[in-house]
Amino acid sequence: MNDRREFLKGITGLLLSCALPTSAGAASAETAQIAITYDLEMSRHYPKRGNTEWDYQKGNLDQDTKRYSVEAAKIAAENGVRLHFFLVGRVLEQDNISWLHEIHEMGHAIGNHTYDHVNLLATTPSETQFRFSRSPWLIRDKTVCEILRENIRLTEIALKQRAGIKQTGFRTPGGFNQGLSERPDLQNLLLELGFSWVSSKYPRHLAKRDPQGVGQTTFDNIVQSQTDAQPFKYKSGLIEIPMSPISDVNAFRSNFWTLDEFNQAVSLCVEAVIEKKQVYDFLCHPSCLVVEDPEHKTLQTIINLVKSNPDSASFSTLNEIAERIK
Repeated sequence: MNDRREFLKGITGLLLSCALPTSAGAASAETAQIAITYDLEMSRHYPKRGNTEWDYQKGNLDQDTKRYSVEAAKIAAENGVRLHFFLVGRVLEQDNISWLHEIHEMGHAIGNHTYDHVNLLATTPSETQFRFSRSPWLIRDKTVCEILRENIRLTEIALKQRAGIKQTGFRTPGGFNQGLSERPDLQNLLLELGFSWVSSKYPRHLAKRDPQGVGQTTFDNIVQSQTDAQPFKYKSGLIEIPMSPISDVNAFRSNFWTLDEFNQAVSLCVEAVIEKKQVYDFLCHPSCLVVEDPEHKTLQTIINLVKSNPDSASFSTLNEIAERIK
C-alpha cells in the first residue's frame, strides 16, 4: 500500500510539473508575495551630484545611510514586516557595526552582496571593480572567476566572524536584463558556494522622464514589466528572484524623477502584482533614499497597500519566496 501511495504521489507531482512552467510558480500561489529589499552600499552622486568616489569605496557607509537603514528597519518591525538587506562586505571593516546588529536583532534578513560590489559579468580582472582598476596589485595574477569567488566567500566569512550573522541569500551588484541565463558557469559557482537562489535579474523597462514629468506610457510599461520579474528556476536548479522595476537609483539618479512619481510607479506595480497574485521585489538603496525619500514615504506606501489587502497579499523575505518556488 505504501509503495502504491508513493507511486501515485510521484505521478501527481510529475503531472503538476508538466502543467506549469517553472517560472509560473509564484503566480500559482494563493497570495501575492511582497518583498522589500535594501542594498547596503554607497551610491555615486549621493549625497551630492558629482560624487563618484563611492565607486571605489562602496562599503564605506556614511552615518546618514546607516541611520536611515536602522530607521527603515524599525518602521518595518513596528508593522510586523521583515526586510531583506544585502550587505557589501567591506562595510564590516568599519569601526562600529552596532547599527547592523540592531537591524539583525529586529529579525530582518542580511544577504551577501559581495565584498567590493564586483561585477559578475566582467570579462577582465580590472573590470570587476573600480577599486581594482586603480589598485591592480590587489588582484595580481587572479582570474575573474577567482576574484568573484573570493569576493563572495569573504563576505560570508566576514559576516560570521565580525558580526556573528549567517548570510541569507545572494544578490548581484547591478541587475542584468537576462539575469544569469547565459552564464551557467556563474550559476554553478553560486551553487558551489552554497546558495540555492540568487537575485540578479532586473528586467528592461522604460524610465525616461520628460520635462513635463513621467508619462503614462512609462508607468504602464513599468507595470507590464512586473510579469518579467517573476521567480523561476535555471536549468542548473538555481532559483532566480528578479528585482522589480523601477529601482530608486534608476528613477532618481539616472532619470531625475520626483518622489511623487516614484511613489505612483511603486503603488501601481504593487497593486498590479497583488491583483495577479505575483511576486514583487522592491529594490532600493538607503544611500539614495536618505536624500530622495528622507521620511520613508515609499516604505510606508508599500506597507499600507499590503495591509489593506490582507487576504490577497503578504510580506516575505526573498528566502521565503525561494522556499515557495522550491
